Amino acid sequence: MNVEVKRNEGARRYELVSDSGELIGLIDYRITDSLIDLFHAETNPAHGGKGYGSLMVTGALEDIRAMGMSVRPSCPFVSDFFGRHPEYGDLL
Repeated sequence: MNVEVKRNEGARRYELVSDSGELIGLIDYRITDSLIDLFHAETNPAHGGKGYGSLMVTGALEDIRAMGMSVRPSCPFVSDFFGRHPEYGDLL
């Protein structure tokens, strides 16, 4: 299955979507000036344990980096991701 991370500005979230259109996971966010607060992440339990959460966070962080914004990782999963991936520390 192929997946893609998309920013859904209307819903204020990043979405991990399969090539068949299934929503596999999401990260809700809030924006204040040049700071984006990633405050909630979840994946569909049917797809748990397959690395989709990390893939989703990676896609969101790459998009945020391209926008030149900083991140507040309020979500515990996203915060833990930063601890395991120091290469994204410049976004904090």
